[in-house]
Amino acid sequence: MILSLDNINSYYGKSHILYDVSLDIEKGEAVALLGRNGAGKTTTLNSIIGLVIPKQGKVLYDGNNIAGLKPDKIVNKGISLVPDSRRIFPNITVNENLIISERKTSDGIWDTERVYELFPELIKLKNSKGRNLSGGEQQMLAIGRALVGNHKVLLLDEPFEGLAPIIVKKIVRCLEEIKKSGMTMLIVEHNFHITLEVANRCYVMNNGKIVYTGESSELLGDEALQKKLLAI
Repeated sequence: MILSLDNINSYYGKSHILYDVSLDIEKGEAVALLGRNGAGKTTTLNSIIGLVIPKQGKVLYDGNNIAGLKPDKIVNKGISLVPDSRRIFPNITVNENLIISERKTSDGIWDTERVYELFPELIKLKNSKGRNLSGGEQQMLAIGRALVGNHKVLLLDEPFEGLAPIIVKKIVRCLEEIKKSGMTMLIVEHNFHITLEVANRCYVMNNGKIVYTGESSELLGDEALQKKLLAI
């Protein structure tokens, strides 16, 4: 396992948000984390990346407990988050956004040129400022920035949110290519049908707890289970 959560409990102030959350992700695997609004999905990602520090439990990365480390330390160890807000730099160009995020590693396979191959839509926008991009273009750039860091684990928070269906299809196709490259991914997303097409396995959360785990194909093929776990 490259990433494991072992009975983590996380809080916002005095509010108990995550209750004994455990999950495992193998190297090179794409895993979906699903659930209704407020289920605790984003808090789980934030607990991994260090934006929230679990009060109990462990976050194991390559067998080492990283719970309590600062976010920059966790990123340097090899975990990257693409947040739902995207957080690209608005006042510099697409190319500068990528170059400033590039990190060379001995086994790294991603660089700016490979990102342009993955997202050819960004090539004609190389000299455009981040603030001038559409939502879909910003999402492509946000994912590209994470990739050029050559991290081992990619966390994606709502990567399809607010995007037109045609753009969603493009992002899905790119995530499938990223998975083929050997990248490990944990994907939080409301659009579970599309997410389950990318993910090997899935976890479902409700009220801060993991209530289901299984193969993506199992949940995709069971409408009654989908309604029980995910219907609004």
